[in-house]
Amino acid sequence: MIAASGLRWTLTLVFALTTAHGFRRAVIPGATRADRVDHALHTAMGLAMIAMVWPWGMDLAAGPQVVVFVAGALWFVCSAPFRGGEGARRDRLPGAPAQAVLMGAMAWMVTLMDSGDMGDGAGGGPAMQGMPGMDMSGSAGAATMTLTDTGPKAAAGVLALASVGFALWWLTQAFDRARAVPATAEGPVPGGGEAALGPACHAAMALGMATMFVLLL
Repeated sequence: MIAASGLRWTLTLVFALTTAHGFRRAVIPGATRADRVDHALHTAMGLAMIAMVWPWGMDLAAGPQVVVFVAGALWFVCSAPFRGGEGARRDRLPGAPAQAVLMGAMAWMVTLMDSGDMGDGAGGGPAMQGMPGMDMSGSAGAATMTLTDTGPKAAAGVLALASVGFALWWLTQAFDRARAVPATAEGPVPGGGEAALGPACHAAMALGMATMFVLLL
């Protein structure tokens, strides 16, 4: 999907870092089952985004990915009210809609990329040119495909703006948690760098997704 090699590698690095964090949190000792599911879904999202950056990602089956991300969207919406105590619910509820929207956006993007027998996405062959609602010539310069229909372009624009908004919200959470450590604190304390890492990774993922949506316009 990404034609510009510098941007391709930058996004790959961003998504690889968020994927590594998600995997680590999914297997870390002491994590709850709900947290493991959360981070397993984040890991799957990061891997799917890495695949989308590269031409070979368009050869992957879309059906299983759509099922995972639709299920993920439902998971974040339905499970948030039942997490932990009152404080945990209060912290998670604002982020649940954002997670659900991004999971739904992933399902939409995967469906959009699914072109059946369209090759590697880099050459602009006849099968690729015939993909409904898509311009495979890479008219935007940085992407190998862009949307042509008004409806999908509008949806991509809305999702790009929403992703940026979510990223800014998560960044504020990361900064707040990082500042929660007293200057005189010694050793590990609740909050701080480890607590800030989660929302920081969410923000990075959301900004990466926003970039992908912009490239479709």
